[in-house]
Amino acid sequence: MKPSISFTKIWLDDDMVELKIQVSNGDSVFVNEVYVGHQQLADTVADLNRFRSHVHGGIYDMAFGSFGPEYAHGAFHARLHFQERGILFMTVKSQSDFSDFGRKNVASEATLYLRTEPALLDNFIGELRQMSGGRRDEALLEAI
Repeated sequence: MKPSISFTKIWLDDDMVELKIQVSNGDSVFVNEVYVGHQQLADTVADLNRFRSHVHGGIYDMAFGSFGPEYAHGAFHARLHFQERGILFMTVKSQSDFSDFGRKNVASEATLYLRTEPALLDNFIGELRQMSGGRRDEALLEAI
């Protein structure tokens, strides 16, 4: 299992895209699904394209869906932080959809920590741009 974050388009309509997001640090893996607006996906591509040049301490928060039982489906939040030149540190928090578990309504959650490089981020931005434009159904951010 290679460390990575992968987005796979599983459904869409005129307003929203449903993504399956798989995060792996090489030892553990967490998979969830989130709803993302088409404009939010396009805005994320533009934001990441600006962020990629902030290699001296830049921070970017990528978030899809919302945490908590009040919201539909799951949530994904990744904090990207250039702490060392050439290394991008990522803290990824994910939450599944809520479901009944005995007398409770619960969601599974995970926090995983990954590292990647600027060139791998560039590849991901290109794939995410194509996904946003409807030319591909998957985008992969490889980690090291």
